Amino acid sequence: MTTVTKTAIANLSDQLQQYDVVIMGAGFAGVCQARHLLLNIPNISVALIDPRPEQRTEEDLKIGESTVEIANLFICKELGLYEYVIENHPPKYGLNYHWPKEVEKTETLNNYYHIWANRQPPLGSTQMNRAKFERDLLQMNKENGVVFYNGRVVDVELTPGDELKTVKVKVGSDYINIKAKHIIDAAGRKFIIGRKKDNLVSEPENLFGINTGSAWVRVKNVDRTIFHNGYDPNGSACSHYYATNHWFGSGHWLWMIPTDTQSKELSVGIIQHRDVIPDAHINTQEKFYAFLKANHNILYKLVTSGELVDFHYLPRLAHTSKTMFSEDNWYVIGDAACIFDAFYSTGTSMTTLEIESVTEIIRAKLANEVDAEKKRVAYNKFCLAYTRSINSLILDHSKQLGHASVMSWRIYFDYISFFGIILPLYVGKWHLDPQFISAFADGLTKAVNGFNRHVYNLFNKLVQQKANIGLMDCYRADQLPWGYHTFKHFDDFLENAKYEPKRCNIFASMKNTYFFQAVWFVTFLRKAFGLHSLLVPQNLYYFFHLLILSGKSALNDLIYQYHAKNTPKNTQVTQMRQEFVQNYEYQPQLQPWIEEASKKSRVLV
Repeated sequence: MTTVTKTAIANLSDQLQQYDVVIMGAGFAGVCQARHLLLNIPNISVALIDPRPEQRTEEDLKIGESTVEIANLFICKELGLYEYVIENHPPKYGLNYHWPKEVEKTETLNNYYHIWANRQPPLGSTQMNRAKFERDLLQMNKENGVVFYNGRVVDVELTPGDELKTVKVKVGSDYINIKAKHIIDAAGRKFIIGRKKDNLVSEPENLFGINTGSAWVRVKNVDRTIFHNGYDPNGSACSHYYATNHWFGSGHWLWMIPTDTQSKELSVGIIQHRDVIPDAHINTQEKFYAFLKANHNILYKLVTSGELVDFHYLPRLAHTSKTMFSEDNWYVIGDAACIFDAFYSTGTSMTTLEIESVTEIIRAKLANEVDAEKKRVAYNKFCLAYTRSINSLILDHSKQLGHASVMSWRIYFDYISFFGIILPLYVGKWHLDPQFISAFADGLTKAVNGFNRHVYNLFNKLVQQKANIGLMDCYRADQLPWGYHTFKHFDDFLENAKYEPKRCNIFASMKNTYFFQAVWFVTFLRKAFGLHSLLVPQNLYYFFHLLILSGKSALNDLIYQYHAKNTPKNTQVTQMRQEFVQNYEYQPQLQPWIEEASKKSRVLV
């Protein structure tokens, strides 16, 4: 294990500080990137730089305690941390949503309308103590050969192309120049590369108008029965407390996330839209607690039942990057790349796609593969398009969050594409296929600027009309025909463990998802504006556009099935079954053990 501190400088002064990769920042993105590089590129040399002490304090926590299915698969499967996660971090049972029945009365759960997770999702997710995760994974990385510089980056020289780059680091009162072929900025809101290359985009007008801030507290030893007593035998097969609970009101939403199983530690925070809630009304602990007491008294009672750990206020949350993966071998990932809103817990999923893309680019470049630059271009294009789509998920939230009917339909709409396309795309590693992902990015951009925006505009009309078109429940299968529910998947990628690249049939998923988006759209138009509204030219256009996308995907589905007909769904299982057929013989006899045990007994006597 190697940590470079002030006391170690003298021993390293004569050594050449050169690595394949230098990662600036040892938070979630940085430590995950380091481990992923080590697991996928043999003999790679990696350095991590971070000014914080290795033994992170429990106060070293930030927004991002919750993962969803993509990030959880990455952490557990791709990083090989199943056992670690199970043994150290709370489970998560989906996302729950709550709207007050009357804004002046929010004393108990009975004062809210709910969308509850009623079962465990087909793929698991995790609530996370970020300080503990980052501390533990940093130690694992050091044990596996990563060199950790406990210092602060003061400058970085980003040379063109494949030339060596230089990172100047201050360790104590000394300075070290570290050189590398590839530089990764995972240092969060320091924006080391973002500022150096004028790569940062933070103006609301370039972020679909998002202008938000966030305040949050952590408390421990809460009385969680204030929220729920844990007894719901007729409504759910999973815990409500260990879901990520979302609480809504005008111009804001709040999260409630358990981050520790033993201390009953809870994170409760708000995303506030400034046009509704100004900074000065929410930016201290006292103001935040007063807000909870007035608008979500159940949460006020919950947090005040425990002991305060810390309070934070982040005045400006949303930003993104112009380039994520440069032709000059620098990369931005995690919060250094983009963040928009903690809604849906998408931050770690965006980081996952960035990390896997960066690893494959670096692997291809170090191996001098001819298509390395083609991969970089495609992955950069996709990550920019995908994060832009995440950005669009928050479009007009300021107007819609507090409207339970509209927001429930919006959540259902957003779930369709995530579980129907994005999740199987990740499972099948289609995001690492340059040809597929480049075309998919084009379609994603068109949807963000076209159909999705059109639907959000229709939502705005309903909010203005104060319309009630019912509560759309994203978990249950009784609101669209043919037993459809948003968790439904259309290829047997889970049942048959089709985890190898491109074994999952993404085209079957796209075919069915576009079809059910069209079904959702017709159902929505009928309930919101009457079935005759389907004849409005723009509505009619998007309805047929979805059916055409479904039809094109159906053709690609047939082509895929033809080419994949002789490909094993899971190579390991197929080989084991073949070996079984060829070699297995029933052997009823047991190996003798009594004589050996008797010998050992006589020796002991």
